[in-house]
Amino acid sequence: MTFINGIELCRRFHTEVVEPTLKETYPFLSYSSALLGPGSEVLGYDTEMSTDHDWGPRVYLFLNEQWTGYAEQIKASLHEKAPDCFYGVPVDTGMSVITTVPAFLESRLALNSDKPPELADWLTFPSQSLLEITRGAVYRDDRGQLSALRKQFEYYPYDIWLYLMASTWQRIGQEEHLMLRSGFIGDELGSAIMASRLVRDCLNLCFLMERQYAPYPKWFGTAFKQLSCSGALMPYLWTAQTAAVWREREQAFIRVYAHLSRMHNELRITEGIPGESAYFYDRPFKVMNGGGIASLLAGRIEDDAVRRIAEKSLIGGIDQITDNTDFRKPHVLRDSNIWNI
Repeated sequence: MTFINGIELCRRFHTEVVEPTLKETYPFLSYSSALLGPGSEVLGYDTEMSTDHDWGPRVYLFLNEQWTGYAEQIKASLHEKAPDCFYGVPVDTGMSVITTVPAFLESRLALNSDKPPELADWLTFPSQSLLEITRGAVYRDDRGQLSALRKQFEYYPYDIWLYLMASTWQRIGQEEHLMLRSGFIGDELGSAIMASRLVRDCLNLCFLMERQYAPYPKWFGTAFKQLSCSGALMPYLWTAQTAAVWREREQAFIRVYAHLSRMHNELRITEGIPGESAYFYDRPFKVMNGGGIASLLAGRIEDDAVRRIAEKSLIGGIDQITDNTDFRKPHVLRDSNIWNI
């Protein structure tokens, strides 16, 4: 059969299987139904290759607290009513999940929904986890709880946004000259490794400046291509990534930094920054002085707690501190209030 992307397949599964079953067997039930959580289909990046594992018709069912006692019965009803095959795709009802909005929030961000997160808490949220809440699709939301949750975490609060951008510029400022110094002394491998790190930081900065959460590495480049700045930056970033000699990397980054400075100035969140790179002290290579831009951004932070963090160190959030997958993704449906159908 013709490939159907996961969001559409799951919408049909909700409309043609889940909703009729619940209407017939539990007409009094108030609930929400959505495709959220992990999976390439939640981000809209699934292809036919995605169908070989952990892919298929599924939903998250969100019950109000007073109905959670029906979870086992609902599981049994859906298991009985669901077809073996749906639009040519085998049905595994175990892929669907019954939970509550508070339990889902705890499983994604380790938060108690009774208390709104403090600003500093946002620094502990992996951007991929925030995407798992805010992307995908909602098929039904009787009381609006799910929509309210997605609205709450739609994007970083302003001062956290400033802090994360400042921390990213700080990372650039710490290594932009080291990449060139390594190349200058003949260490092209070391220079190339640092260039890759700088490319990643520049991409992260683009996501931040366009107010988009960045996905985890599997889809990082794919998501970047959807940003409005990608067309102008991609050729230079690719050259910086693939160049065999450090002078080529330097010239590519000079063009990248010029474009990033224009993007920054268009945001009008600090005084204007130079569009041209300058020599690093008396050395024969040019840099953007990312640390100086970081200081400008940090100086605009107003929240006392976030300002204290920024004054102590611009190390960023969890995504910038570590790229260890297990450290950033410790949740994966471990909560006792989540039931697989």
